[in-house]
Amino acid sequence: MKRAGYGILALVLMCGVGAPLSAHHSFAAAYDMANTVTVQGAIVQVRLTNPHSWFFLDVKEPDGKIVRWAFEAGTPSGMIRNGYKASELAPGTIVTIRGVRARDLTQNAGMLQQLTTADGKTYGMFGPQEGPGAR
Repeated sequence: MKRAGYGILALVLMCGVGAPLSAHHSFAAAYDMANTVTVQGAIVQVRLTNPHSWFFLDVKEPDGKIVRWAFEAGTPSGMIRNGYKASELAPGTIVTIRGVRARDLTQNAGMLQQLTTADGKTYGMFGPQEGPGAR
């Protein structure tokens, strides 16, 4: 009887520990790190929400069709610590985003690596990208 109790306790602990771990994903699981993409478009919305920020923009394709893209970025606090201000990009602001594509190519989505405004100011997931070292 004592052994069965330990087995049940072990099962309960495994279920409890595994649940939080499965809720967080690796960027590499959702995005193809070898498939880079650069798009230019008008900001539609910026969401600084946990666990990750999102940048949505409308991109004009060569045939004139407007396509909505979504880019996942760092945590809101991380983006702000790295110099990004929530008031920085009003809807309609033209930006260029460099990132990696979502593995699901049916989605116009990616992970933001660098965002550049028309005046040349750049932001990345890991801090402002200004000066001679900027890519």
